[in-house]
Formats: sequence, C-alpha cells, structure tokens
Amino acid sequence: MKKFFFFLGTCIALGSCSTGGEAAVAALLLGGSSQAPVFLNYKTVSENEITFEFSCAVKVTSLSLEPDIAVASIEDGSTVKVTLNKNAEPGMLIIADLLVEDEHKNTINVLIPFRARNNRMPKLLINEICTESASGTTGKKEEFIEFKMKSAGNLGAMRVVINGNTNAAKKTVYEFSPVEVKKDEYMVLHLRTYNLESKDEYTDALDESVGINASPTARDFWMPENTKLLHKTAMIYVLDQDDRVIDAVMISENPDTWWTKDYFAETAEFLFNSGAWKSGNGSVCSPQDAVASGKATNTRTICRDETVENSNTAKDWYITDTSCATPGKPNNPKRYLK
Repeated sequence: MKKFFFFLGTCIALGSCSTGGEAAVAALLLGGSSQAPVFLNYKTVSENEITFEFSCAVKVTSLSLEPDIAVASIEDGSTVKVTLNKNAEPGMLIIADLLVEDEHKNTINVLIPFRARNNRMPKLLINEICTESASGTTGKKEEFIEFKMKSAGNLGAMRVVINGNTNAAKKTVYEFSPVEVKKDEYMVLHLRTYNLESKDEYTDALDESVGINASPTARDFWMPENTKLLHKTAMIYVLDQDDRVIDAVMISENPDTWWTKDYFAETAEFLFNSGAWKSGNGSVCSPQDAVASGKATNTRTICRDETVENSNTAKDWYITDTSCATPGKPNNPKRYLK
C-alpha cells in the first residue's frame, strides 16, 4: 500500500503536508478500482462550513478534525458539505482526515490541512520596506516589511507574497495564524531571524522579540530561516483567502522601460487588474513607474508617506535619510533622502 501526496495536481510519493497558503493535500487510495473517486478541491465557505469536492458522488465513512472540533452535520455527494457545531477561530489551522467511498465501494482517504474562514481580515497598508540586511559591531539587521492597520480585525490566514528576482513564481513567504489587531497598530514582518530568541508576538506582550529592528511597541513576526527573500526589484502584496489583493507595492532598482522577467510583467498586470498598483498615468506599471529602490540601504528604508491618501502609485513613497528607519513606528516624510 503506497501513500500519494497531491499538491494541487502534482503527485509525489511519501511526502508531508504543507501548512502554508498553498495547502497540500494527501490522498491515500484504498480501493482497487481505476474508477476510484478523485479528490478535487476544498473550500472554506464560512466560519463553520467547509466543502470537499470529489470527481463523483461519495459517502463519508469517517471524519476527524485536528484540533478536535465538533461536527454538527455532514452532507454526502460529489461536494461533501461539513458543518461545524460552532464557528472556528478566524484563520486557525485545521487538519481534516476524511475517508469516503463511492457506490462501488471504492474508497479514498484524504488528509487536508487548511485554515478556517476569516471574514474579519483588517484593512492594512504596506508601510515601510527594508531590502538590505547588515552585520556590524552593534549586531545584525535583517530585512523587513512593516504594515499599518487601517481597521481592526484578525490576521488569521492572511498571506504575504514576494515576487522577486529569485522567485519565478508567486511565493507566499508568510501566512498568519489568528491574532487580533487594532486600528492604527503597526506590525513588522522580519524576513529572516538572526537572534533565535526572537518570538512571534501573537499575544499582547509586544516586547518579547529581540533584535535591532524589533519594536517593543509593535507586533513582530519572524521568518525562521536565514535566507534572503527580498531584493531591490520586487513585487510585494498581501492576499486574503479568496486571492484578493489587500495591498501591494512594486519596487525597482533600475528605471528600465519594461520588466526583464516575464513573471514581473505578469505580476504587474495582475496587480493592475486587482486595483492594487498602477503607474502615475493609470496604466500597468513598468519599472519606471515603480518605487525607485536603488539608493535603499539597511538604514535607508523605503517608506510610505503616511500624511497623504493612498494612491496605489510610487508618488506615495520615498527613501528615508540615513539611519532614519522606523520599524514599528510612524514614518517621518520630512527625513527623506535628498
């Protein structure tokens, strides 16, 4: 008997399930027929309803959830509808172990990690970007992305994506677990971890993180590895569970007439069609229309002007003066690089 792990259509043997934004699905075929049902997809319909889609009508013979969540009802069919006894925490990680059979007694066991529906994601803005790390006598500085909450809500299942020089495809670099945030709160996602004592701040204890760029008054979250994820030419954006863009920014080291990589051009069009980023004249962004990042350093960060209304263009942004980075604090547009 062999296990097969399906990653949105790709099959590999004897793997493990990812818990990231692109959820992995493991399916163990127990039937001997070539007509065994095939698992197709799942959807978190609401806070207490999940559907599982199969290639034919099936009957659920067993279902377990981790953590242990009470199930109110199960509706069989080609789309299995599972209703929970109560709403799950917004964006919490759930693993479903589902055994189903079709009318010919062919069975399939599906193991699915996913995040519960979160209908309370806050509005937010990408507010400050540090593209460079550094190591000096005072310690090590890591790259980071700062966010400012424009409304209260819960971050659970929200995804941060970076499409950069080394990422030929959209790469989710971080997916949030449930955490309540307030309007005007700042949050910093550190893109590597130099100090292993740093902690993700999911509680109201905002001084648990350590490090030069950690903030005692803002939430800090940390990428666990020591890998460069952000370059001076990149597309950064935040997605909800329906792949809608919450906010985005495009940065370019050189003011070329067009993108050197096809996936940059594709992302520029995607963000334009999503209403998340555009050129100054309202068209699809080229490198000339992105935020000029060539002069950014580990102390000269790329900052949003918080005093102006968001236009989804490069005119909202500036590079701060030397040693004027403000992770976890308001930006100061008067301290710009001249």
